[in-house]
Amino acid sequence: MKDAEHNVDVRQLNGITLAYMGDAIYEVGIRRHLIEAGLTKPNRLQHRATRYVSAKAQAGLIALMEADDCLTSEEWDFYKRGRNAKSYTHAKNTSVITYRVSTGFEALFGFLALTEQTARITELTQWCITQVEAGRVRYAK
Repeated sequence: MKDAEHNVDVRQLNGITLAYMGDAIYEVGIRRHLIEAGLTKPNRLQHRATRYVSAKAQAGLIALMEADDCLTSEEWDFYKRGRNAKSYTHAKNTSVITYRVSTGFEALFGFLALTEQTARITELTQWCITQVEAGRVRYAK
C-alpha cells in the first residue's frame, strides 16, 4: 500500500521502522485497557503495563501466538522481518534473542497499523491482554 502523498510502500519498509510504529500502537492499546480497568496512578500504570509490553512479555506472547496458531502467514512474515532486522540499539534487561523476538512482535503491529488493519490490531491486542491476565505468558529471560 502506497501513501499517495509520500509514495511509501509499507510492504517494503524495514523491520526496525515497522517496530518503531508497532511499539507505539501496541502500547496505546495496553494503556487504554489499563485506564479503562480503573488504574489511574502513573506508577501503578507503568508497573502493570510491563506485564504486557516488556520485551520479555512480548516474546512470551509470540510463543503463545505460534502455539495457538493465531497469525496468518503474511503476519508471520512481518514478524520475522522485525525479528531478523539489524538493530543498532542494545537490549536492556533482557537477552539479545528476547529483544529481537520483541522487535518482531512490534514490527507485526507496525505492519498492521500502517496497512490500516485496525480491527486486527484490536483483536490481537485483546488476545494478548487475555493471555497475560489468564497467566499463560511465560516471560522470557
